[in-house]
Amino acid sequence: MAGKKREIQLQAVVNSQSLWDEMLQNKGLTVIDVYQAWCGPCKAMQTLFRKLKNELNEDELLHFVVAEADNIVTLQPFRDKCEPVFLFSVNGKIIAKINGANAPLVNQKIINLVNEEKKIAAGEMVRPQYHEIVFVDPEADDGGEVLNESVDQLYSIAIIKPDAVLNRKSLEIKQKIIKAGFVIEIEDKRVLTEQQVRDFYHRIADQPDFEDFVLFMTSGLSHILVISQGNEEQPALGETESDPETEAKEIYEDHLAMVTTPMMRKKQDSLEEYLERQHISQFCDVEENITDVNHFIDMFFPDFKNMENLKLEKILALLRPALFQEKKEDVLKIIEDEGFKILMQRQIVLSEEEAQTLCKEYENEDYFGNLIEKMTSGPSLALVLVRDHGLQHWKELIGPGSVEKAKEYLPESLCVRFAMEDLPINQLYGSDSLEAAEREIQYFFPPQSTLALLKPHVTQEQREEILKLIREAGFEITQTKEMLLNEEAAEKIYSKIKGKDFYQDVLEMLSEGPSLVMVLTKWNAVSDWRRLMGPVEPDEAKLLSPDSIRAKFGRSVLKNAVHGSSNTYEAMESITRIFEEFVPENPEEN
Repeated sequence: MAGKKREIQLQAVVNSQSLWDEMLQNKGLTVIDVYQAWCGPCKAMQTLFRKLKNELNEDELLHFVVAEADNIVTLQPFRDKCEPVFLFSVNGKIIAKINGANAPLVNQKIINLVNEEKKIAAGEMVRPQYHEIVFVDPEADDGGEVLNESVDQLYSIAIIKPDAVLNRKSLEIKQKIIKAGFVIEIEDKRVLTEQQVRDFYHRIADQPDFEDFVLFMTSGLSHILVISQGNEEQPALGETESDPETEAKEIYEDHLAMVTTPMMRKKQDSLEEYLERQHISQFCDVEENITDVNHFIDMFFPDFKNMENLKLEKILALLRPALFQEKKEDVLKIIEDEGFKILMQRQIVLSEEEAQTLCKEYENEDYFGNLIEKMTSGPSLALVLVRDHGLQHWKELIGPGSVEKAKEYLPESLCVRFAMEDLPINQLYGSDSLEAAEREIQYFFPPQSTLALLKPHVTQEQREEILKLIREAGFEITQTKEMLLNEEAAEKIYSKIKGKDFYQDVLEMLSEGPSLVMVLTKWNAVSDWRRLMGPVEPDEAKLLSPDSIRAKFGRSVLKNAVHGSSNTYEAMESITRIFEEFVPENPEEN
Protein backbone atom coordinates (compact mmCIF):
# COMPACT_ATOMS: atom_id res chain seq x y z
CA MET A 1 0.00 0.00 0.00
CA ALA A 2 2.92 2.35 0.73
CA GLY A 3 4.17 2.03 -2.86
CA LYS A 4 0.75 2.91 -4.25
CA LYS A 5 0.55 5.95 -2.02
CA ARG A 6 3.91 7.21 -3.29
CA GLU A 7 2.75 6.89 -6.91
CA ILE A 8 -0.33 9.03 -6.24
CA GLN A 9 1.80 11.68 -4.53
CA LEU A 10 4.35 11.60 -7.37
CA GLN A 11 1.93 12.12 -10.29
CA ALA A 12 -1.26 14.16 -10.10
CA VAL A 13 -4.22 12.58 -11.92
CA VAL A 14 -5.84 14.65 -14.70
CA ASN A 15 -8.92 12.98 -16.15
CA SER A 16 -11.12 15.86 -17.37
CA GLN A 17 -10.81 19.01 -19.47
CA SER A 18 -11.33 21.23 -16.43
CA LEU A 19 -8.49 19.50 -14.55
CA TRP A 20 -6.31 19.84 -17.65
CA ASP A 21 -6.97 23.58 -17.81
CA GLU A 22 -6.22 23.84 -14.09
CA MET A 23 -2.97 21.89 -14.55
CA LEU A 24 -1.79 24.41 -17.16
CA GLN A 25 -1.67 27.02 -14.39
CA ASN A 26 1.36 25.22 -12.88
CA LYS A 27 4.51 27.32 -12.63
CA GLY A 28 7.73 25.77 -13.91
CA LEU A 29 7.93 22.42 -15.70
CA THR A 30 5.12 19.86 -15.79
CA VAL A 31 5.89 16.43 -17.25
CA ILE A 32 2.69 14.84 -18.57
CA ASP A 33 2.30 11.09 -19.18
CA VAL A 34 -0.56 10.85 -21.73
CA TYR A 35 -2.29 7.46 -21.49
CA GLN A 36 -5.36 5.53 -22.65
CA ALA A 37 -7.84 4.27 -20.07
CA TRP A 38 -7.55 0.70 -21.35
CA CYS A 39 -3.78 0.45 -20.95
CA GLY A 40 -3.03 2.88 -18.09
CA PRO A 41 -0.01 5.16 -17.43
CA CYS A 42 3.54 4.06 -18.26
CA LYS A 43 4.71 2.32 -15.08
CA ALA A 44 8.21 1.77 -16.50
CA MET A 45 8.96 5.51 -16.15
CA GLN A 46 7.72 6.01 -12.59
CA THR A 47 11.03 4.94 -11.04
CA LEU A 48 12.89 7.52 -13.13
CA PHE A 49 10.40 10.25 -12.20
CA ARG A 50 10.70 9.43 -8.50
CA LYS A 51 14.51 9.50 -8.77
CA LEU A 52 14.46 12.91 -10.49
CA LYS A 53 11.96 14.28 -7.99
CA ASN A 54 14.23 13.29 -5.10
CA GLU A 55 17.54 14.33 -6.69
CA LEU A 56 16.41 17.68 -8.14
CA ASN A 57 14.33 18.54 -5.07
CA GLU A 58 12.45 21.31 -6.89
CA ASP A 59 8.81 20.89 -5.82
CA GLU A 60 7.94 24.42 -6.95
CA LEU A 61 9.54 24.01 -10.38
CA LEU A 62 8.94 20.33 -11.27
CA HIS A 63 5.55 18.60 -11.43
CA PHE A 64 4.50 15.17 -12.73
CA VAL A 65 1.05 14.42 -14.11
CA VAL A 66 -0.80 11.47 -15.68
CA ALA A 67 -3.46 12.60 -18.18
CA GLU A 68 -6.19 10.32 -19.55
CA ALA A 69 -6.59 11.13 -23.27
CA ASP A 70 -10.07 9.56 -23.47
CA ASN A 71 -11.69 12.26 -21.30
CA ILE A 72 -9.71 15.36 -22.32
CA VAL A 73 -10.75 17.19 -25.48
CA THR A 74 -7.31 18.75 -25.95
CA LEU A 75 -5.73 15.29 -26.10
CA GLN A 76 -8.10 13.91 -28.72
CA PRO A 77 -5.29 13.35 -31.30
CA PHE A 78 -3.64 10.91 -28.86
CA ARG A 79 -6.68 8.66 -28.39
CA ASP A 80 -6.59 5.01 -29.46
CA LYS A 81 -2.79 4.92 -29.49
CA CYS A 82 -0.92 2.39 -27.39
CA GLU A 83 2.54 4.03 -27.50
CA PRO A 84 3.38 6.14 -24.43
CA VAL A 85 3.58 9.92 -25.04
CA PHE A 86 5.25 12.43 -22.75
CA LEU A 87 4.48 16.15 -23.03
CA PHE A 88 6.51 18.92 -21.45
CA SER A 89 4.64 22.05 -20.32
CA VAL A 90 6.51 25.15 -19.23
CA ASN A 91 4.27 27.71 -17.50
CA GLY A 92 1.20 26.34 -19.28
CA LYS A 93 2.71 26.09 -22.78
CA ILE A 94 3.37 22.62 -24.32
CA ILE A 95 6.87 23.05 -25.75
CA ALA A 96 8.10 19.49 -26.38
CA LYS A 97 6.89 15.94 -26.94
CA ILE A 98 8.62 12.56 -26.72
CA ASN A 99 7.06 9.38 -28.09
CA GLY A 100 7.86 6.10 -26.37
CA ALA A 101 9.29 5.25 -22.95
CA ASN A 102 12.73 6.55 -23.89
CA ALA A 103 14.11 6.93 -20.37
CA PRO A 104 17.48 8.56 -21.21
CA LEU A 105 15.90 11.12 -23.54
CA VAL A 106 13.13 11.99 -21.07
CA ASN A 107 15.71 12.19 -18.27
CA GLN A 108 17.92 14.62 -20.22
CA LYS A 109 14.96 16.75 -21.31
CA ILE A 110 13.71 17.16 -17.71
CA ILE A 111 17.17 18.02 -16.35
CA ASN A 112 17.77 20.58 -19.11
CA LEU A 113 14.40 22.30 -18.64
CA VAL A 114 14.64 22.36 -14.82
CA ASN A 115 18.15 23.85 -15.02
CA GLU A 116 16.80 26.53 -17.38
CA GLU A 117 13.99 27.35 -14.95
CA LYS A 118 16.47 27.64 -12.07
CA LYS A 119 18.69 30.01 -14.07
CA ILE A 120 15.69 32.10 -15.10
CA ALA A 121 14.53 32.33 -11.48
CA ALA A 122 18.04 33.39 -10.40
CA GLY A 123 18.18 36.05 -13.12
CA GLU A 124 21.03 34.29 -14.92
CA MET A 125 19.20 33.95 -18.25
CA VAL A 126 16.20 35.30 -20.12
CA ARG A 127 13.30 32.93 -20.75
CA PRO A 128 13.55 31.47 -24.28
CA GLN A 129 10.69 32.16 -26.70
CA TYR A 130 9.40 28.62 -26.97
CA HIS A 131 7.19 27.63 -29.91
CA GLU A 132 4.10 25.92 -28.57
CA ILE A 133 3.29 22.52 -30.05
CA VAL A 134 -0.16 22.39 -31.62
CA PHE A 135 -1.87 19.00 -31.54
CA VAL A 136 -3.22 18.19 -34.98
CA ASP A 137 -5.87 15.56 -35.49
CA PRO A 138 -4.53 13.10 -38.11
CA GLU A 139 -8.07 12.98 -39.57
CA ALA A 140 -8.04 16.72 -40.41
CA ASP A 141 -7.66 18.04 -43.95
CA ASP A 142 -5.45 20.88 -45.20
CA GLY A 143 -7.97 23.49 -44.10
CA GLY A 144 -7.99 22.26 -40.53
CA GLU A 145 -11.60 21.07 -40.71
CA VAL A 146 -12.56 17.55 -39.81
CA LEU A 147 -13.34 15.49 -42.88
CA ASN A 148 -17.00 14.52 -43.16
CA GLU A 149 -16.40 10.81 -43.49
CA SER A 150 -16.41 7.79 -41.22
CA VAL A 151 -13.42 5.63 -40.38
CA ASP A 152 -14.88 2.95 -42.65
CA GLN A 153 -14.26 5.16 -45.71
CA LEU A 154 -10.54 4.78 -45.22
CA TYR A 155 -10.63 1.10 -46.19
CA SER A 156 -10.73 -0.85 -49.42
CA ILE A 157 -10.91 -4.60 -49.94
CA ALA A 158 -8.60 -6.18 -52.54
CA ILE A 159 -8.58 -9.78 -53.73
CA ILE A 160 -5.49 -11.09 -55.53
CA LYS A 161 -6.80 -13.83 -57.81
CA PRO A 162 -5.76 -17.52 -57.75
CA ASP A 163 -3.69 -17.36 -60.95
CA ALA A 164 -1.66 -14.45 -59.56
CA VAL A 165 -1.11 -16.28 -56.27
CA LEU A 166 -0.09 -19.44 -58.14
CA ASN A 167 2.40 -17.47 -60.24
CA ARG A 168 3.81 -15.78 -57.13
CA LYS A 169 2.74 -12.25 -58.10
CA SER A 170 1.25 -11.52 -54.66
CA LEU A 171 4.48 -10.14 -53.22
CA GLU A 172 5.06 -7.87 -56.22
CA ILE A 173 1.49 -6.53 -56.04
CA LYS A 174 1.70 -5.90 -52.30
CA GLN A 175 5.06 -4.13 -52.64
CA LYS A 176 3.62 -1.80 -55.28
CA ILE A 177 0.60 -1.06 -53.09
CA ILE A 178 2.83 -0.19 -50.12
CA LYS A 179 5.25 1.84 -52.26
CA ALA A 180 2.33 3.99 -53.41
CA GLY A 181 1.65 5.00 -49.80
CA PHE A 182 -1.20 2.61 -49.03
CA VAL A 183 -1.22 0.54 -45.83
CA ILE A 184 -2.12 -3.16 -45.72
CA GLU A 185 -4.02 -3.33 -42.42
CA ILE A 186 -4.67 -7.08 -42.43
CA GLU A 187 -4.34 -9.92 -44.95
CA ASP A 188 -5.16 -13.57 -45.37
CA LYS A 189 -4.75 -16.37 -47.88
CA ARG A 190 -7.74 -18.63 -48.38
CA VAL A 191 -9.80 -20.56 -50.92
CA LEU A 192 -12.96 -18.53 -51.44
CA THR A 193 -16.26 -20.32 -51.10
CA GLU A 194 -18.80 -20.15 -53.92
CA GLN A 195 -21.04 -17.89 -51.84
CA GLN A 196 -18.17 -15.51 -51.02
CA VAL A 197 -17.35 -15.17 -54.73
CA ARG A 198 -21.00 -14.53 -55.63
CA ASP A 199 -21.24 -11.90 -52.87
CA PHE A 200 -18.06 -10.06 -53.81
CA TYR A 201 -18.72 -10.11 -57.55
CA HIS A 202 -22.49 -9.59 -57.46
CA ARG A 203 -22.23 -6.65 -59.88
CA ILE A 204 -21.06 -8.90 -62.73
CA ALA A 205 -23.40 -11.82 -61.98
CA ASP A 206 -25.37 -11.23 -65.19
CA GLN A 207 -22.36 -11.70 -67.46
CA PRO A 208 -22.54 -14.86 -69.63
CA ASP A 209 -19.29 -16.40 -68.37
CA PHE A 210 -19.94 -15.68 -64.67
CA GLU A 211 -20.38 -19.38 -63.70
CA ASP A 212 -16.98 -20.19 -65.22
CA PHE A 213 -15.52 -17.24 -63.33
CA VAL A 214 -16.97 -18.60 -60.05
CA LEU A 215 -15.30 -21.96 -60.73
CA PHE A 216 -11.99 -20.18 -61.41
CA MET A 217 -12.16 -18.06 -58.23
CA THR A 218 -12.88 -21.14 -56.07
CA SER A 219 -10.21 -23.29 -57.74
CA GLY A 220 -7.25 -22.11 -55.69
CA LEU A 221 -5.83 -19.79 -53.12
CA SER A 222 -6.71 -16.08 -53.20
CA HIS A 223 -5.02 -13.32 -51.20
CA ILE A 224 -7.44 -10.98 -49.41
CA LEU A 225 -6.24 -7.55 -48.23
CA VAL A 226 -7.81 -4.78 -46.17
CA ILE A 227 -6.10 -1.59 -47.33
CA SER A 228 -6.16 1.98 -46.05
CA GLN A 229 -4.68 5.18 -47.40
CA GLY A 230 -1.48 5.97 -45.53
CA ASN A 231 -0.61 9.30 -43.90
CA GLU A 232 1.89 11.76 -45.32
CA GLU A 233 3.82 12.75 -42.20
CA GLN A 234 6.08 15.76 -41.59
CA PRO A 235 7.39 17.48 -38.47
CA ALA A 236 4.82 19.66 -36.72
CA LEU A 237 4.97 23.36 -37.51
CA GLY A 238 6.96 25.36 -35.02
CA GLU A 239 8.25 22.38 -33.07
CA THR A 240 11.68 23.09 -31.70
CA GLU A 241 12.49 19.58 -30.48
CA SER A 242 16.06 18.68 -31.29
CA ASP A 243 16.68 15.70 -33.53
CA PRO A 244 15.60 12.73 -31.37
CA GLU A 245 17.76 10.08 -33.02
CA THR A 246 20.97 12.07 -32.54
CA GLU A 247 20.16 12.99 -28.96
CA ALA A 248 19.05 9.47 -28.07
CA LYS A 249 22.19 7.98 -29.59
CA GLU A 250 24.42 10.23 -27.52
CA ILE A 251 22.62 9.26 -24.34
CA TYR A 252 21.71 5.67 -24.96
CA GLU A 253 22.21 4.03 -28.32
CA ASP A 254 20.10 0.99 -27.57
CA HIS A 255 16.85 2.87 -27.01
CA LEU A 256 14.01 3.75 -29.37
CA ALA A 257 14.02 6.81 -31.58
CA MET A 258 11.14 9.20 -31.43
CA VAL A 259 8.50 9.17 -34.12
CA THR A 260 7.21 12.29 -35.76
CA THR A 261 4.11 14.12 -34.69
CA PRO A 262 0.90 12.88 -36.35
CA MET A 263 0.03 15.25 -39.19
CA MET A 264 -2.78 15.79 -41.61
CA ARG A 265 -3.73 13.12 -44.11
CA LYS A 266 -2.93 13.85 -47.71
CA LYS A 267 -5.47 12.75 -50.31
CA GLN A 268 -4.38 10.00 -52.70
CA ASP A 269 -5.78 8.48 -55.85
CA SER A 270 -8.03 5.50 -55.34
CA LEU A 271 -6.45 2.07 -55.06
CA GLU A 272 -8.30 0.87 -58.15
CA GLU A 273 -6.98 3.77 -60.24
CA TYR A 274 -3.44 3.11 -59.05
CA LEU A 275 -3.60 -0.61 -59.91
CA GLU A 276 -4.85 0.24 -63.40
CA ARG A 277 -1.95 2.64 -63.97
CA GLN A 278 0.46 -0.06 -62.84
CA HIS A 279 -1.12 -2.55 -65.29
CA ILE A 280 -1.82 -5.09 -62.57
CA SER A 281 -5.56 -4.58 -62.15
CA GLN A 282 -6.23 -7.82 -64.07
CA PHE A 283 -4.64 -9.75 -61.19
CA CYS A 284 -6.35 -7.89 -58.34
CA ASP A 285 -9.99 -6.84 -57.89
CA VAL A 286 -10.89 -3.95 -55.58
CA GLU A 287 -14.05 -2.96 -53.70
CA GLU A 288 -14.22 0.63 -52.44
CA ASN A 289 -17.94 1.15 -51.82
CA ILE A 290 -18.31 1.93 -48.11
CA THR A 291 -21.30 -0.31 -47.44
CA ASP A 292 -19.82 -3.24 -49.34
CA VAL A 293 -16.40 -2.79 -47.72
CA ASN A 294 -18.01 -2.99 -44.27
CA HIS A 295 -19.88 -6.13 -45.30
CA PHE A 296 -16.79 -7.86 -46.70
CA ILE A 297 -14.60 -6.92 -43.72
CA ASP A 298 -17.19 -8.57 -41.46
CA MET A 299 -17.28 -11.59 -43.77
CA PHE A 300 -13.53 -12.13 -44.23
CA PHE A 301 -12.16 -10.63 -40.99
CA PRO A 302 -14.91 -10.69 -38.33
CA ASP A 303 -12.48 -9.64 -35.58
CA PHE A 304 -10.97 -6.75 -37.54
CA LYS A 305 -12.97 -4.00 -35.79
CA ASN A 306 -11.57 -5.20 -32.46
CA MET A 307 -8.04 -5.24 -33.87
CA GLU A 308 -7.98 -1.81 -35.57
CA ASN A 309 -6.01 -0.17 -32.77
CA LEU A 310 -3.62 -3.07 -32.38
CA LYS A 311 -0.21 -3.21 -34.02
CA LEU A 312 0.80 -6.84 -33.68
CA GLU A 313 4.55 -7.25 -34.11
CA LYS A 314 6.68 -10.41 -34.22
CA ILE A 315 10.15 -10.31 -32.72
CA LEU A 316 12.96 -12.71 -31.87
CA ALA A 317 13.90 -13.00 -28.21
CA LEU A 318 16.74 -15.04 -26.76
CA LEU A 319 17.63 -16.21 -23.26
CA ARG A 320 21.39 -16.58 -22.95
CA PRO A 321 22.69 -19.97 -21.66
CA ALA A 322 23.13 -19.07 -17.96
CA LEU A 323 19.68 -17.48 -17.68
CA PHE A 324 18.08 -20.35 -19.62
CA GLN A 325 19.57 -22.91 -17.22
CA GLU A 326 18.77 -21.07 -14.00
CA LYS A 327 15.63 -18.92 -14.50
CA LYS A 328 13.83 -20.18 -17.63
CA GLU A 329 10.40 -20.68 -16.01
CA ASP A 330 10.52 -17.29 -14.25
CA VAL A 331 11.23 -15.50 -17.53
CA LEU A 332 8.56 -17.40 -19.48
CA LYS A 333 6.00 -16.53 -16.78
CA ILE A 334 6.86 -12.81 -17.10
CA ILE A 335 6.61 -13.02 -20.89
CA GLU A 336 3.12 -14.50 -20.57
CA ASP A 337 2.05 -11.96 -17.93
CA GLU A 338 3.22 -9.10 -20.19
CA GLY A 339 0.77 -10.19 -22.89
CA PHE A 340 3.20 -11.82 -25.31
CA LYS A 341 2.23 -14.99 -27.14
CA ILE A 342 5.03 -17.47 -27.83
CA LEU A 343 4.59 -18.55 -31.44
CA MET A 344 7.69 -20.74 -31.65
CA GLN A 345 10.55 -21.76 -29.40
CA ARG A 346 13.63 -23.92 -29.66
CA GLN A 347 16.82 -24.66 -27.79
CA ILE A 348 19.94 -23.92 -29.80
CA VAL A 349 23.66 -24.11 -29.11
CA LEU A 350 25.16 -21.13 -30.90
CA SER A 351 28.26 -21.40 -33.05
CA GLU A 352 31.05 -18.94 -32.40
CA GLU A 353 30.09 -16.96 -35.51
CA GLU A 354 26.41 -16.80 -34.45
CA ALA A 355 27.38 -15.69 -30.94
CA GLN A 356 29.63 -12.93 -32.32
CA THR A 357 26.79 -11.67 -34.52
CA LEU A 358 24.30 -11.54 -31.64
CA CYS A 359 26.86 -9.92 -29.30
CA LYS A 360 28.28 -7.42 -31.80
CA GLU A 361 27.43 -4.44 -29.55
CA TYR A 362 29.96 -5.73 -26.98
CA GLU A 363 32.84 -6.51 -29.40
CA ASN A 364 35.03 -3.64 -28.12
CA GLU A 365 34.62 -4.61 -24.46
CA ASP A 366 37.37 -6.38 -22.49
CA TYR A 367 35.02 -9.22 -21.62
CA PHE A 368 34.00 -9.99 -25.23
CA GLY A 369 36.07 -13.19 -25.43
CA ASN A 370 34.62 -14.46 -22.16
CA LEU A 371 31.12 -13.57 -23.38
CA ILE A 372 31.51 -15.57 -26.60
CA GLU A 373 32.83 -18.53 -24.63
CA LYS A 374 29.77 -18.49 -22.37
CA MET A 375 27.35 -17.95 -25.26
CA THR A 376 28.64 -21.12 -26.94
CA SER A 377 28.98 -23.19 -23.76
CA GLY A 378 25.41 -24.54 -23.72
CA PRO A 379 21.92 -24.12 -25.16
CA SER A 380 20.20 -20.77 -25.44
CA LEU A 381 16.43 -20.50 -25.77
CA ALA A 382 15.23 -18.73 -28.92
CA LEU A 383 11.62 -17.48 -28.97
CA VAL A 384 9.33 -15.88 -31.51
CA LEU A 385 7.05 -13.51 -29.62
CA VAL A 386 4.04 -11.54 -30.81
CA ARG A 387 2.17 -8.72 -29.09
CA ASP A 388 0.61 -5.34 -29.73
CA HIS A 389 3.60 -2.98 -30.23
CA GLY A 390 5.76 -6.00 -29.38
CA LEU A 391 9.12 -4.54 -30.43
CA GLN A 392 8.92 -1.46 -28.23
CA HIS A 393 7.35 -3.27 -25.30
CA TRP A 394 10.06 -5.95 -25.28
CA LYS A 395 12.82 -3.31 -25.37
CA GLU A 396 11.24 -1.47 -22.44
CA LEU A 397 10.73 -4.72 -20.55
CA ILE A 398 14.27 -6.07 -20.84
CA GLY A 399 16.06 -2.71 -20.64
CA PRO A 400 19.40 -1.64 -22.18
CA GLY A 401 22.33 -3.86 -23.14
CA SER A 402 24.43 -3.19 -20.03
CA VAL A 403 23.54 -3.72 -16.39
CA GLU A 404 25.13 -0.37 -15.48
CA LYS A 405 22.84 1.61 -17.81
CA ALA A 406 19.83 -0.44 -16.72
CA LYS A 407 20.43 0.32 -13.04
CA GLU A 408 20.67 4.03 -13.83
CA TYR A 409 17.69 4.40 -16.18
CA LEU A 410 15.43 1.34 -15.83
CA PRO A 411 16.13 -0.31 -12.46
CA GLU A 412 12.92 -2.37 -12.70
CA SER A 413 13.88 -3.92 -16.05
CA LEU A 414 14.61 -7.61 -16.55
CA CYS A 415 18.24 -6.70 -17.25
CA VAL A 416 18.65 -5.70 -13.60
CA ARG A 417 16.36 -8.40 -12.20
CA PHE A 418 18.25 -11.24 -13.90
CA ALA A 419 21.77 -9.80 -13.87
CA MET A 420 24.60 -12.34 -13.51
CA GLU A 421 27.71 -11.47 -11.54
CA ASP A 422 30.18 -12.85 -14.09
CA LEU A 423 29.06 -10.65 -17.01
CA PRO A 424 27.80 -7.02 -16.89
CA ILE A 425 25.39 -7.46 -19.82
CA ASN A 426 21.69 -8.05 -20.34
CA GLN A 427 20.98 -11.79 -20.16
CA LEU A 428 18.09 -11.33 -22.61
CA TYR A 429 18.32 -10.38 -26.25
CA GLY A 430 15.69 -8.82 -28.51
CA SER A 431 15.49 -7.77 -32.14
CA ASP A 432 16.64 -4.21 -32.73
CA SER A 433 14.04 -3.48 -35.42
CA LEU A 434 11.17 -5.18 -37.22
CA GLU A 435 13.40 -5.67 -40.25
CA ALA A 436 16.04 -7.34 -38.07
CA ALA A 437 13.33 -9.45 -36.43
CA GLU A 438 12.20 -10.78 -39.80
CA ARG A 439 15.78 -11.75 -40.72
CA GLU A 440 16.51 -13.33 -37.34
CA ILE A 441 13.28 -15.33 -37.26
CA GLN A 442 14.00 -16.58 -40.78
CA TYR A 443 17.47 -17.65 -39.66
CA PHE A 444 16.68 -19.33 -36.36
CA PHE A 445 13.31 -20.72 -37.48
CA PRO A 446 13.81 -21.54 -41.19
CA PRO A 447 10.49 -22.27 -42.92
CA GLN A 448 9.67 -25.82 -43.97
CA SER A 449 6.83 -27.04 -46.17
CA THR A 450 4.62 -30.09 -45.92
CA LEU A 451 1.74 -31.51 -47.91
CA ALA A 452 -1.72 -31.53 -46.32
CA LEU A 453 -4.97 -33.03 -47.59
CA LEU A 454 -8.57 -32.41 -46.53
CA LYS A 455 -10.54 -35.49 -47.54
CA PRO A 456 -13.81 -35.54 -49.54
CA HIS A 457 -16.15 -36.29 -46.61
CA VAL A 458 -15.15 -33.02 -44.84
CA THR A 459 -18.05 -30.57 -45.24
CA GLN A 460 -17.58 -26.95 -46.28
CA GLU A 461 -18.32 -25.79 -42.72
CA GLN A 462 -15.79 -28.27 -41.33
CA ARG A 463 -13.25 -27.09 -43.91
CA GLU A 464 -13.55 -23.53 -42.62
CA GLU A 465 -13.05 -24.73 -39.04
CA ILE A 466 -10.01 -26.82 -39.98
CA LEU A 467 -8.46 -23.96 -41.98
CA LYS A 468 -8.95 -21.72 -38.96
CA LEU A 469 -7.13 -24.26 -36.76
CA ILE A 470 -4.32 -24.40 -39.31
CA ARG A 471 -3.87 -20.61 -39.27
CA GLU A 472 -4.07 -20.43 -35.48
CA ALA A 473 -1.27 -23.01 -35.30
CA GLY A 474 0.97 -20.60 -37.21
CA PHE A 475 0.94 -22.27 -40.62
CA GLU A 476 0.89 -20.27 -43.82
CA ILE A 477 -1.17 -21.85 -46.57
CA THR A 478 1.20 -21.26 -49.49
CA GLN A 479 -0.54 -23.32 -52.20
CA THR A 480 -3.92 -25.05 -52.64
CA LYS A 481 -5.71 -27.15 -55.23
CA GLU A 482 -9.18 -28.57 -55.05
CA MET A 483 -9.13 -31.74 -57.12
CA LEU A 484 -10.72 -35.14 -57.57
CA LEU A 485 -7.98 -37.60 -56.73
CA ASN A 486 -8.27 -40.37 -59.28
CA GLU A 487 -5.89 -43.31 -59.18
CA GLU A 488 -3.13 -41.46 -61.04
CA ALA A 489 -3.35 -38.35 -58.84
CA ALA A 490 -3.71 -40.34 -55.61
CA GLU A 491 -0.48 -42.19 -56.35
CA LYS A 492 1.41 -38.88 -56.22
CA ILE A 493 0.42 -38.57 -52.55
CA TYR A 494 -0.06 -42.15 -51.35
CA SER A 495 2.76 -43.87 -53.30
CA LYS A 496 4.27 -45.54 -50.24
CA ILE A 497 1.05 -47.52 -49.48
CA LYS A 498 0.26 -48.42 -53.09
CA GLY A 499 0.92 -52.13 -52.54
CA LYS A 500 -1.02 -52.37 -49.25
CA ASP A 501 -4.23 -54.45 -48.99
CA PHE A 502 -6.29 -51.40 -48.00
CA TYR A 503 -5.10 -49.20 -50.88
CA GLN A 504 -8.21 -49.85 -52.96
CA ASP A 505 -10.35 -48.73 -50.01
CA VAL A 506 -8.34 -45.50 -49.91
CA LEU A 507 -8.90 -44.93 -53.66
CA GLU A 508 -12.62 -45.55 -53.25
CA MET A 509 -12.82 -43.05 -50.41
CA LEU A 510 -10.92 -40.41 -52.42
CA SER A 511 -13.19 -40.91 -55.44
CA GLU A 512 -16.28 -39.83 -53.47
CA GLY A 513 -15.64 -36.14 -54.20
CA PRO A 514 -13.00 -33.40 -54.49
CA SER A 515 -10.22 -33.13 -51.91
CA LEU A 516 -8.44 -29.92 -50.90
CA VAL A 517 -4.69 -30.37 -51.33
CA MET A 518 -2.48 -27.75 -49.65
CA VAL A 519 1.11 -26.79 -49.05
CA LEU A 520 1.54 -25.67 -45.43
CA THR A 521 4.64 -23.68 -44.47
CA LYS A 522 6.20 -22.84 -41.11
CA TRP A 523 9.22 -23.86 -39.07
CA ASN A 524 9.08 -27.58 -38.23
CA ALA A 525 6.01 -27.90 -40.47
CA VAL A 526 6.06 -31.68 -41.01
CA SER A 527 6.04 -32.69 -37.34
CA ASP A 528 3.77 -29.80 -36.28
CA TRP A 529 1.17 -30.76 -38.91
CA ARG A 530 1.26 -34.42 -37.83
CA ARG A 531 0.80 -33.28 -34.22
CA LEU A 532 -2.16 -31.07 -35.20
CA MET A 533 -3.75 -33.93 -37.19
CA GLY A 534 -3.52 -36.36 -34.26
CA PRO A 535 -3.46 -40.20 -34.29
CA VAL A 536 -4.79 -41.97 -37.40
CA GLU A 537 -7.67 -43.65 -35.54
CA PRO A 538 -10.25 -40.97 -34.49
CA ASP A 539 -11.25 -42.84 -31.32
CA GLU A 540 -7.62 -43.02 -30.27
CA ALA A 541 -7.21 -39.34 -31.16
CA LYS A 542 -10.14 -38.40 -28.90
CA LEU A 543 -8.42 -40.21 -26.03
CA LEU A 544 -4.80 -39.14 -26.59
CA SER A 545 -5.17 -35.82 -28.43
CA PRO A 546 -8.71 -34.46 -27.93
CA ASP A 547 -7.91 -31.07 -29.51
CA SER A 548 -6.54 -32.60 -32.72
CA ILE A 549 -8.31 -32.38 -36.09
CA ARG A 550 -8.96 -36.12 -36.32
CA ALA A 551 -10.46 -36.16 -32.84
CA LYS A 552 -12.88 -33.39 -33.81
CA PHE A 553 -13.76 -34.31 -37.41
CA GLY A 554 -12.71 -37.91 -38.04
CA ARG A 555 -15.30 -40.66 -38.57
CA SER A 556 -13.12 -43.75 -39.14
CA VAL A 557 -9.55 -44.73 -40.03
CA LEU A 558 -10.29 -44.08 -43.71
CA LYS A 559 -12.47 -41.04 -43.20
CA ASN A 560 -10.29 -39.37 -40.59
CA ALA A 561 -10.58 -35.92 -42.21
CA VAL A 562 -6.95 -35.16 -43.04
CA HIS A 563 -3.70 -36.59 -44.35
CA GLY A 564 -0.11 -35.36 -44.18
CA SER A 565 3.43 -36.26 -45.21
CA SER A 566 5.48 -38.41 -42.82
CA ASN A 567 8.86 -36.68 -43.35
CA THR A 568 10.48 -33.82 -45.25
CA TYR A 569 11.60 -36.00 -48.19
CA GLU A 570 8.12 -37.43 -48.68
CA ALA A 571 6.65 -33.93 -48.31
CA MET A 572 8.78 -32.43 -51.10
CA GLU A 573 8.25 -35.43 -53.35
CA SER A 574 4.47 -35.18 -53.04
CA ILE A 575 4.44 -31.39 -53.33
CA THR A 576 6.50 -31.32 -56.54
CA ARG A 577 4.27 -34.00 -58.08
CA ILE A 578 1.03 -32.13 -57.30
CA PHE A 579 2.33 -28.55 -57.59
CA GLU A 580 4.91 -28.82 -60.35
CA GLU A 581 5.68 -25.11 -60.23
CA PHE A 582 6.20 -25.04 -56.43
CA VAL A 583 9.41 -23.44 -55.11
CA PRO A 584 10.05 -24.06 -51.38
CA GLU A 585 10.50 -21.10 -49.01
CA ASN A 586 13.80 -22.57 -47.85
CA PRO A 587 15.24 -24.64 -50.72
CA GLU A 588 18.20 -25.81 -48.62
CA GLU A 589 15.98 -27.56 -46.07
CA ASN A 590 16.08 -30.81 -47.97
